[in-house]
Amino acid sequence: MKTLEEYERERFEFEGRRAELVCPEKRDAQGRWAIYTEYFGAFPGVAEALLERGWCIARLENSSRWGRWEDQAVRMRYVDFLARTKGLSPRCVPIGMSCGGLHAVKFAAYCPNRVAALYLDAPVINLLSCPMAYGRKARDEAMVRECLAALNMEEKDILSYREHPLDVMHILVKHKIPVVMVYGDADPVVPYAENGALLERAYKAAGAPFVSFCKPGCAHHPHGLADPTPIVTALEAALQPV
Repeated sequence: MKTLEEYERERFEFEGRRAELVCPEKRDAQGRWAIYTEYFGAFPGVAEALLERGWCIARLENSSRWGRWEDQAVRMRYVDFLARTKGLSPRCVPIGMSCGGLHAVKFAAYCPNRVAALYLDAPVINLLSCPMAYGRKARDEAMVRECLAALNMEEKDILSYREHPLDVMHILVKHKIPVVMVYGDADPVVPYAENGALLERAYKAAGAPFVSFCKPGCAHHPHGLADPTPIVTALEAALQPV
């Protein structure tokens, strides 16, 4: 299997942001594609397996990693641009690792008709947990300052903040957007019980499509599975017709 770096790619700017599109020589007839919502190219096993199956992989630069709505608005226009100009499906599969999961959930809530399914890996769902560390996480003051600055808040404002992914995940449930989730049950950075488990609980209560892979004893890294095949198979099985 080729590595992500071995594929030809197109680099360009979209609305002043760095953008990238990686496509295999033989593309999927349905125009299926995935988009990293943060940390492009990190733990690329799933992306490489998707490319092997004919998918394209995209990225778009965020203003920050903390899920501002302006990033979701630009991402929606980017999805429309790629569908219009590159022959891709009008619905993508966001790849949301860690803070990328924060973006992925908020993007799906912002425009559910642009999302075919979600691949979430140790996703941030609750900012009170990560980065604020009001629960099980050890506090990282630099990360806290970065988040508050990105959201233009002081710490006293975070308790009344109502734009966490957990505040909008009901939209994903309503639209039954399939989710494939991977997590480590010993994650000290983004504890699953305070983050991904909230989404899993809501999905299962509503009977919405949700597949999870637990990695016993695994911390926040590495993301993915040693063999990405189960993740890719679950994603392809979950895709809703356009």
